[in-house]
Amino acid sequence: MDTLDGMKTFVAVAQEGSFTAAGRRLNMSTKLVSKYVGQLEERLDTQLFNRTTRSVKLTDVGSAYLERCRPLLEQFDELEALVHERQRALAGPIRITAPTAFGSTRLVIAVRPFLAQHPRVSLDMKLTDHRVAVVEEGFDLAVRIGQRRDSTLIARRLAPMPLVVCASPEYLREHGRPAHPSALATHRCLIDENLTASSTWRFLVDGDELSVRVSGPVRANAPTAIAAMAVGGIGIALCPQYVVEAHLQAGRLERLFTAHTANHFGVYALYPPNRHLTARVRALIDHLAETFGSGRDHLAETFGSGREHLAETFGSGRGHLAEASGSGRGHLAEASGSDTE
Repeated sequence: MDTLDGMKTFVAVAQEGSFTAAGRRLNMSTKLVSKYVGQLEERLDTQLFNRTTRSVKLTDVGSAYLERCRPLLEQFDELEALVHERQRALAGPIRITAPTAFGSTRLVIAVRPFLAQHPRVSLDMKLTDHRVAVVEEGFDLAVRIGQRRDSTLIARRLAPMPLVVCASPEYLREHGRPAHPSALATHRCLIDENLTASSTWRFLVDGDELSVRVSGPVRANAPTAIAAMAVGGIGIALCPQYVVEAHLQAGRLERLFTAHTANHFGVYALYPPNRHLTARVRALIDHLAETFGSGRDHLAETFGSGREHLAETFGSGRGHLAEASGSGRGHLAEASGSDTE
């Protein structure tokens, strides 16, 4: 076993928390992963993991070794990337995480031309609505939806993301159409727990922010579930526009308060500030910014109405912003301390 291969295998097991998952990530058998880690432990004459039938946990020595391994492996990747860059061909893996709904629809459509253009680049995509620690779990890039906040991660805004208040025609016939956002306090509202302060919806009314405390019969941790409940006439929803756009166009949902803007989010690419961006990661970020902002992706049409407002709120989005990190819960955690699918 090459020591570098052993280190890569060890880091994969530590990040995945499983020999089997590490094998899938490295395209190796579980038996070979276990063998490599065992040989590394034998070489170092120490135990790196505490193994049980249910879990694999780092020992204290293993944790210290992991901290030293990461920068060494990153430097090796950078060295390889430098060679490939000089050969004018992007190559190597990119580990990226994104929210499930956005990642499995808009993001995969956006990255397909990039992969076609750079066939030596491979993507390891982890789509999840759970907490993700970008640095600790070894991700190169996270795509998140949220509001601007201070953070340890660096962010580049890719596109604005309007939030839409909507309800089904059936609900509006039965319960009446609220004429003003303040009327939501007396309506059945559907709560997306991924949003920060999920029971308080915020609007811009005549230039001032209005906060409305809402309640209702359903709480869920995914906006697609909230949208489905709204289509069924259960209540009024507050969702990212891309989630409900098809329902709005088909007439299954109707948009409310078009004269009063709900708070907007942004789509961000986030990465650790202390990690040198390889050429392939930098190229992917540039590609996503161009795709989501140029009109080649349907996001441009979806977000067109909110672009002017977000330009004032967030700035041009071309530079790097200090953006939220820490918990990484779902796809808002990095950007706003909350999640939206």
